[in-house]
Amino acid sequence: MATDILSKIQNQMHGFSKGQKLIAGYILESYDKAAFMTASKLGKTVRVSESTVVRFAVELGYDGYPEMQKTLQELVRNKLTSVQRIEVANNRIGNQDVVSTVLQADIDSIRMTNDALDRAEMDACVQIIRKAGAIYIVGVRSSAALAAYLNFYLRNIFTDVRLVSSTATSEMFEQLLRVRKDDVVIGISLPRYSSRTVKLMQYAHESGAKVIAITDKRDAPAGKVADHVLVAKSDMVSIVDSLVAPMSVINALVVSIGRSEQQQVEKTFEDLETLWDEYDVYERVE
Repeated sequence: MATDILSKIQNQMHGFSKGQKLIAGYILESYDKAAFMTASKLGKTVRVSESTVVRFAVELGYDGYPEMQKTLQELVRNKLTSVQRIEVANNRIGNQDVVSTVLQADIDSIRMTNDALDRAEMDACVQIIRKAGAIYIVGVRSSAALAAYLNFYLRNIFTDVRLVSSTATSEMFEQLLRVRKDDVVIGISLPRYSSRTVKLMQYAHESGAKVIAITDKRDAPAGKVADHVLVAKSDMVSIVDSLVAPMSVINALVVSIGRSEQQQVEKTFEDLETLWDEYDVYERVE
């Protein structure tokens, strides 16, 4: 677990060399900053060599500095308050171009998602959704936008799609009151994980429904209560939550479903085009 790294450092402090103690002390006090430093920068910050930083990571049981850094970053994503996130974002960006830095971070998130997303899991989710009696979609806070987006497209493919509204927790449970074993619940949960979403997914799971999680790692809280997990990396260490990679995963899910239901989808959109033309839904561009 990510939180174990701080305990591990504290427990091994007495056995570290003088240079390693400087690294350890800095991480314990400023892990939010250390998580996004290169080995070279961390070394310069505490005035030790880069090789000392690398040896420190190995001493903690990691294969190298990148693995330790990844663990620290997971810790940061799960624990930082909004105010702390702003401070970390400012430190990361520094004097760099903001637009380029943000866009590059989103590109990296999509690249990592492409590597992490299990194609067999995607195929399984497509088949489960196709066979479902009713489809429930859950996502709150910033994930509510993703839930609404997924709902918009799925309701044009299937007849019984229900967006669980982000209202009081008790009312959200009421919307899932009649969830059945042949239904599917899709929960979108990204750091900082909403307890409401996880609780709703747990309820659906205990009710016998199939549960699909769209989250950033398999052992995330939502992943632990889901039958299937679609991994979507989310870099939340900024003033806003980056939803680019999760949105791409949702796009891939919708397109995959559309290809599996091609005849039905084509018929539906033919009818929709007629309706849109009749009621001037879209502006006509000459």
